[in-house]
Amino acid sequence: MTFLFGEAGASGIPMYYFQLVYVVGFIAAVVIGSLAWYNSKRPPGWEDAARPDFVPDVDVDADDDKAADKED
Repeated sequence: MTFLFGEAGASGIPMYYFQLVYVVGFIAAVVIGSLAWYNSKRPPGWEDAARPDFVPDVDVDADDDKAADKED
């Protein structure tokens, strides 16, 4: 990994571009993971917990109906 960063630094590309990619990727992973967690089944005791307004609802029943139609 040091070789990669050494070559990038020697080529004149500023190191903060690479650090920016890592930071943006980490933030994207946290946001996507949080949305997936909020849309998943809740742990025991959290079934009635309020969902934040910015998290979209996923209609699972519509997908089940489509799968049942394809089987018939």
